[in-house]
Amino acid sequence: MRILDALSEGAIIAELNATEKKQVLEELTVPLAKDSGVNHEEMVRVLLEREHLGSTGIGDGIAIPHGKLKSIQSLLMAFGRSRKGVDFEAIDRKPAHLFFLLLAPEDCAGTHLRMLARLSHLLKDATFRERLMSAADAEELYAVIAEEDNDF
Repeated sequence: MRILDALSEGAIIAELNATEKKQVLEELTVPLAKDSGVNHEEMVRVLLEREHLGSTGIGDGIAIPHGKLKSIQSLLMAFGRSRKGVDFEAIDRKPAHLFFLLLAPEDCAGTHLRMLARLSHLLKDATFRERLMSAADAEELYAVIAEEDNDF
């Protein structure tokens, strides 16, 4: 499973304006709602419900907010970066800087879990995280992700 099967360059935000968790989710879902036609508020609601179960801030400056929606047919993904960092209630209590947001169809548990595992595996690599943090813009972020995605 490749990340770029679900992530388009238009869903990459090189510098998030958000300063809190809900704002991150709102900002990242805007391009997904626009491209998919799915209600933006519904996306945010599902993601916040998942966050109430436990933070998706996994530490090392990473968060992978995710959820499931009945109204979509395939995986939707967005990526955002915050150089300042956002308190995402991460397991290590440090701010998150790199956000991969994933929405999956409700009946697609296997695909959803495989993508979460893929992202987690890639993001364990400190060099990959550093390259994402130092990329100049959305185009370069996409290229960094594409390069790692092709190496898998």
